Amino acid sequence: MFQKVLIAEDTDYMSSGIKIALESFQIPQIEYAQYCDEAYLKLKKAWLSNEPFDLLISDLSFVDNYSPQQLTTGEELIKKAKELQPDLKTIVFSIEDKPYRIQHLCKELLVNAYVWKSIHGQKELKRAINSVYGNDFFITPKLAHTLRTIETFEITEYDVSLLKHLANGMDQRDISKDFKEKNMKPSSISSVEKRLKILKENFNANNPTQLIAITKDFGLI
Repeated sequence: MFQKVLIAEDTDYMSSGIKIALESFQIPQIEYAQYCDEAYLKLKKAWLSNEPFDLLISDLSFVDNYSPQQLTTGEELIKKAKELQPDLKTIVFSIEDKPYRIQHLCKELLVNAYVWKSIHGQKELKRAINSVYGNDFFITPKLAHTLRTIETFEITEYDVSLLKHLANGMDQRDISKDFKEKNMKPSSISSVEKRLKILKENFNANNPTQLIAITKDFGLI
C-alpha cells in the first residue's frame, strides 16, 4: 500500500471524509495542506530530499487565502505536480461534475482517479485508492459517462443552430417556428424538445441554462 500520501483540501482534514477513508489502509505518513502553493512546496521538498510522496489526493476548488497564491486550483496543482514528479499517483476528490472539466483532468492531466464528493464519496475514495495502487483507473460510476468524448456524439449544424437559438433566449415554440421558416428539418416542437433532451443527456446538463454554459465551454457556440 502507499507509504506517503499528501492531502490538498481546504476544509478541515479531520472532518473532510478523507481521514475516515484512509484509516483502514494504515498508511505510515499522511500530510495535509490547505492551499495549493503549500501542497506544491511539500511535494517539491519531498522530491528534492529523495523522499517523494506516493499519492496526491486533491480537491479542485480552494477558498481564497489572505496572501496571493500562484496556484489557486487543484487542476493547477496537479499539472505542476506531474511536471515535477511524472510518476506521482493523483486522485481528484471533488463536488465538480461538469463533463468537460472531468474529461480535461482524466484525459489531459491524466489523473489516476476521479471521485465525486457525494453520499458515497468516502466508500468510493477507498475503492479509488485500492484501484490506483493496483495501477488501475477509477472514476465514480455515476460520472463514467462524462468520459465519452464529444466525437462519439455527432454534433450537427442543426444542433448548433438549436443551441444558438436557445442561448439567445428563444423558447421551443419560437425555435420550431424559425426552423420551419428556414426549412430546417425536423422542425416540429416535439422534435425540438426531443433533440434538446438528447443534448442535455449527452452533456450531463440538468437544464437549458446549464446546457448552454457547458456547450459554450466546449466552444460549440
